[in-house]
Amino acid sequence: MEGWDPQNLILPEVGKLCRSQSEYLDQHFKTQKDVSSSSTSSCLLSEWTKHCSDYDNRLLHLRTTLMDRTLSWISSSFRAKASLSNLNLTLSSSSQYGTALKRLLGEELRLLALQLHRIHFIRQYVGYELSSSLTITETALRLEALVGDLEDVVFSSGNHRPGNMFAKFSTLLTSQDFGVKEERLLKAIKAMNDIEEIIVNVEKSQQWHHLLKSVDHRVDKTLAVLRPEVLAEHRALLASFGWPPKLLASKVESGGLSKLLNPLLLMHGDEKKSYAQSFHVLCALQQLHSRREARKFKTLGQKECEIRLWAIDELVSPLAVRMEYHFVKWAEQPEFMFALVYRVTRDFMEGVSDILQPLVDSARLRSYSANEAWVSAMVHILSGFLTKNVFPALAERYKEKDMKLEVISLWLHLVDLIVAFDKQMQSLLRYETCLLFPDAQRRGISMLIVFCDRPDWLKIWAKMELKDGWKKLKAVLKDAKAWQIDDKHRVDFDVSTICETFLLSSREAHKAPFVAESALKIAQEMIDRCQTLPVILARAKFVRSTVARFFWYFSNVLLLHCRNAELSPAELDGSSLVRACESINAARYVESKLQEWSDDASFLEMKIAENNSNMEEQHQGFYDDCFFEEEIKCLAELETNWLMEIVAVLLRQFENLTLEYNHAEDSNVFIEALQSLKNQLHVLKKNLNGKDFLDLWRSVADGLDHFICGSILGGDVKFSKKQSNEFGTDMQALFHVFQPFCARPEAFFPCIRDILKLLAMGGEEVKHLLVGKKSEKYMQSYGISHLRFDQVEKTLRKLKF
Repeated sequence: MEGWDPQNLILPEVGKLCRSQSEYLDQHFKTQKDVSSSSTSSCLLSEWTKHCSDYDNRLLHLRTTLMDRTLSWISSSFRAKASLSNLNLTLSSSSQYGTALKRLLGEELRLLALQLHRIHFIRQYVGYELSSSLTITETALRLEALVGDLEDVVFSSGNHRPGNMFAKFSTLLTSQDFGVKEERLLKAIKAMNDIEEIIVNVEKSQQWHHLLKSVDHRVDKTLAVLRPEVLAEHRALLASFGWPPKLLASKVESGGLSKLLNPLLLMHGDEKKSYAQSFHVLCALQQLHSRREARKFKTLGQKECEIRLWAIDELVSPLAVRMEYHFVKWAEQPEFMFALVYRVTRDFMEGVSDILQPLVDSARLRSYSANEAWVSAMVHILSGFLTKNVFPALAERYKEKDMKLEVISLWLHLVDLIVAFDKQMQSLLRYETCLLFPDAQRRGISMLIVFCDRPDWLKIWAKMELKDGWKKLKAVLKDAKAWQIDDKHRVDFDVSTICETFLLSSREAHKAPFVAESALKIAQEMIDRCQTLPVILARAKFVRSTVARFFWYFSNVLLLHCRNAELSPAELDGSSLVRACESINAARYVESKLQEWSDDASFLEMKIAENNSNMEEQHQGFYDDCFFEEEIKCLAELETNWLMEIVAVLLRQFENLTLEYNHAEDSNVFIEALQSLKNQLHVLKKNLNGKDFLDLWRSVADGLDHFICGSILGGDVKFSKKQSNEFGTDMQALFHVFQPFCARPEAFFPCIRDILKLLAMGGEEVKHLLVGKKSEKYMQSYGISHLRFDQVEKTLRKLKF
């Protein structure tokens, strides 16, 4: 080293140095004195000499490995060449041509393919080794250096025992002391972040699995030491300025809600600065932990952890201990638990927003909300207590038959408190705009998460809700007004407003009885109580077990109400028709509401979750967007069946009343039947909703058209001119019955209209029609379009001229 002068050494420009070189120089040459120091230079020289020796040894090892693999490739090449030579000799032997061909196809060709594949693989491998051997070595050495630096920081001399990293600082609370500790911690965190950066880049090539696994193990071991120490220091700092505050539970019991003092707002000077430093370290450590967990979840398939703010959890943890002391005393008065948690959460929100949120932002935790983390952690206190101490006992008591009623009352009371509490807590966040993880946040903010984690409790709750809803409906059914329809909506059918009557929306427009509205309100209450269930699939299961089953029960109520109407052609009165209309209207109204609910975004989400959870049905091509499809089908089937039942009864009664009517001699019988039909249609028009009444009277008209046409074609009556006129008069009376429902009622009796045209023909027209072409076009030329030619012929032969 004689003659070596650092002052005369020409160094490269600072901007041309890479990052690692700059860091290395900054670390060893902090001052001008370090540059001139011979001791520093000699230490570095020995260190560099050792590194060069290590690199030479590694390079020699790589060259030896490369030579071995090259020789192996040459050996394989020789074997392949020998196989090709043998194959050539075999094929060139003319006396054994057939045998050689069989050997070629059977064995030699397969061996040849294997040898070629090996040669190709070895050639690729050798080429890759030559190009990347230096990169592999540099990366491995870089990882080793970083992990070594990390372990030096954490397991430095004087702190040999795990968990004793900052023992000498444990009693000091000045901002200067925390600055020293913060520097060491941030240095360790930076080393772990650099390690993580390299691991992420290396994992992209999906190589060195064992090396990365080893590095992960060493870093995890370091974190296992680092995190408890950081948390212990943070807790000690919190305790130093009076956290947690005292909780005056007596004021909660007496109804007093005076505001609690917030120690966060009382911090000043060094306390505030030290807390900010500790907060930043904790956030940096959590950010590193979250980054590693996200990478492991992506590449290793490990479970993704819940994203929370550790600094907020450390504020809440000592509060939870004090609160649970009061919770135990309030086991029979759970409303006090909810009141205490809400009061503490609300009173400290100002400090969380003003003190903690700026710290979160300065820690570069993007899109994290201190308010959301605070509310979520406070909710977790109460949900954890209920999960461990309240619901398990209630679930056990529910199994005892004589205790069921009491347990149901207590359970549903708790659910009422939870639903109201969720609304209160979420109202504290109504101005929040930062929601990076909406599902995770919703899970934390809702108390109903206890049912998502315990499906057996969810099932018990659903049974209770269904039983309670059915109890409420039975109480409604006992009321005499349950099946009443508002009289002001029982208006006459007006052709001029026919379109408006089919735009059904309200219960009154559907002419549905009060019991239908009551059933929907009971179901809506069930839906509202589960709206804050944070897991969509759990919410769907709850609605299936409560609301869907409730409407199946309600459809049975409507069916029984119809059957009690006792519709009979022999004794058909207005009261029985009204009873049937009540059930049909109720079914129509509930069906429309269920369709409206199914179109709502929340129900679409639940249906999608159900479809995704049932992959077998998706593979079979089953997919439907309507959540209440089965319930809607059931109600629609009830409507259709009983509308057809009414139509059938009306037609059978008309048939019974016109048995003596011979279409020619006695019109009084026919008029009496029409009068009875008119009265019954009037009752139906007054009590049945507009859409179903439209279908009903058109079905009745179609049935009468076919019935009268069939009786003429099947009878032996002959029509003279006078009798034809009388029949036409009777049919005009029939049309008049349906006149209030449409402008041209004869359009709904096409067969009768064709018969009237045939009966009005003269002799010559009849002859031409009978001897003419038996085609539809020919008959249409005479205005006949709904009767077949045989029916036309039979009708014309009944004419007397």
